Amino acid sequence: MKSYVLLDHDGVLVDTEQWYFAAGRRALAEVGVELDEARYLRDMARGAGTWTQARAAGVDETTIDRLRVARDAYYQELLRTEPIEIDGVVDALAELAPYVRMAIVTTAKRADFELIHAGRQIVPFMDFVLVREDYEHSKPHPEPYATALRRFAAAPEEAVVVEDSARGLASAVAAGIDCVVVHHAFTASQDFSAATHRIGSLSELKSLVL
Repeated sequence: MKSYVLLDHDGVLVDTEQWYFAAGRRALAEVGVELDEARYLRDMARGAGTWTQARAAGVDETTIDRLRVARDAYYQELLRTEPIEIDGVVDALAELAPYVRMAIVTTAKRADFELIHAGRQIVPFMDFVLVREDYEHSKPHPEPYATALRRFAAAPEEAVVVEDSARGLASAVAAGIDCVVVHHAFTASQDFSAATHRIGSLSELKSLVL
């Protein structure tokens, strides 16, 4: 039995992965660069993302800074207007809550996270939330999940991570924590061979944790 569940956010609790990509693609299109999805997913798996392709296309850093602001605005627009619920998430968390302590460990920025969860029922199940501003090194570095362990005063073997991306899985493995990967169509092509378990939805987690 595990006592602590550390949950990734995007793609695990809310369906936002493809909208973040779409916002980056829209921003890059403004300078004539086509954001290739397959390459984006490969870059994402190693902790990179949108701007890798921009730099490869010769876009300078000043322009990238401007495009990043545009991307963030487009993403928040999508968060306000597109469906991002994942069916069954709240029910799955409610089932787990009597038995384990939970936290969210995400690379999402605080502003995006707060926008997403205005009026939603997910955060009340959590002991705490770690967003991108709460640690120095992002996934696939182990720091995000190692930070969560310290907050709980927990040993790695007492916890399990739930992820949907290869970079998140790598972060959990580097922190010495078992990792369950939940299926998400956007990241399904990534390498999850190091996962402890693969599940189709969060509703399956209870049987693995207890």
